Amino acid sequence: MTIAVLFILLFGCMLMGMPIAVALGLSSMVTILLFSNDSLASVALKLFEATSEHYTLLAIPFFILSSAFLSTGGVAKRLINFAIDAIGHVRGGLAMASVMACMLFAAVSGSSPATVAAIGTIVIAGMVRSGYPESFAAGVIANAGTLGILIPPSIVMLVYAAATEVSASRMFMAGFVPGLMMGLLLMVAIYIAARIKKLPSQPFPGFGQLLRSGGIAMGGLMLIVIVLGSIYGGIASPTEAAAVAAVYAYVIAVMGYRDIGPMQGVAWRKADEPMAGAVLRNGVQMLLALPRSFSHPEVRKVFVDASKVSMMLLFIIANAMLFAHVLTTERIPHQIAEVIIEWGLPAWGFLIVVNILLLLAGNFMEPSAILLIMAPILFPIAVQLGIDPIHLGIIMVVNMEIGMLTPPVGLNLFVTAGITGRNMVWVIKACLPWLGLLLFFLMLITYVPQISLFLPELIDEMKGY
Repeated sequence: MTIAVLFILLFGCMLMGMPIAVALGLSSMVTILLFSNDSLASVALKLFEATSEHYTLLAIPFFILSSAFLSTGGVAKRLINFAIDAIGHVRGGLAMASVMACMLFAAVSGSSPATVAAIGTIVIAGMVRSGYPESFAAGVIANAGTLGILIPPSIVMLVYAAATEVSASRMFMAGFVPGLMMGLLLMVAIYIAARIKKLPSQPFPGFGQLLRSGGIAMGGLMLIVIVLGSIYGGIASPTEAAAVAAVYAYVIAVMGYRDIGPMQGVAWRKADEPMAGAVLRNGVQMLLALPRSFSHPEVRKVFVDASKVSMMLLFIIANAMLFAHVLTTERIPHQIAEVIIEWGLPAWGFLIVVNILLLLAGNFMEPSAILLIMAPILFPIAVQLGIDPIHLGIIMVVNMEIGMLTPPVGLNLFVTAGITGRNMVWVIKACLPWLGLLLFFLMLITYVPQISLFLPELIDEMKGY
């Protein structure tokens, strides 16, 4: 009865158009009032604990702020130029370079829609001008953008870690190899399609230009080294690395590349200016501009936009934590686990059920909400069946990738439609040929657990655990 009331209320509220956070909170409170021995005071306490006791969740606002500065501050443009110089000379190389740029940007942003918006705004129009079909360009970027939640650091992985209390660092380690593999699969598919469709290639710019564009993009690429290197090396926790990433992204966008803020357009070195003089002048300029930069309209807008996204996501998480609290208090996951084990469902059969449930849920809900609702239910069952929690987490994240491309709530579809100016039906058709590749990749990740577990286990061995 409790299970029925809880889920009927939740999905009933969502079908009425109620925001997911409010639907989660309302269904939880009604269930507590009707069936639980908890008082309403526990609701306030749980909402407070959701964001204060889960240290990992503090990383989310920092990564969102970092992503906002990188998206606004021209980092994406420089990563794209580097990727084009690196592999643009191969047939279909511009599309392959777009995937490579998405992979690089994913490794500094942690967000799938942000990756599509930052990279797609530039490269879709560029591919069309170079002779690529617009549907091909849009489909490639929409699918490659999903790597934003698979290649670490990933906001969705942080949410899973908070919901199940597994190590966020190990989740980041586990997502690295699958992220690279998915990117390479997309590139191979693009190369094959390019050979068949006779898509154009760019002339090779030469190693000198490649080194120059790599040097210019190094400001953004260093963030990958700082964040992942500090986490994998055990120097910093994901939250600490996220805080450093936010500060670094601000410095590189406002003081380094100078695409926004009070120093916008100011040259690093003037004509015939000695290097020592340029360094001294820039140092003085940055010190003088630092106090003014925080009040600059463009910088302030980045902070406001990042704050809005952070508050929205944390409000969803707080209410989802309350929902998970009700599930745990009423022992709903344990009851479901006992039923499934009584059925004698093997681990491989359970994973099929998991994938079907998550693919269906991905059509109607935002990834963080799905994880916070489903993870507390699926996690104890997976543990009893001997499935590694980290492996389960990566399976769930890959399902969320596919959910980004399935209507009616596929976030990447909306972003791509906004970039191209096309309707949703056109965007869905453009993405369909590539969706089969993602489903194939999901099967690989599901039934070859070592793809996910190889790097965490290797790093544990190197540390002597």
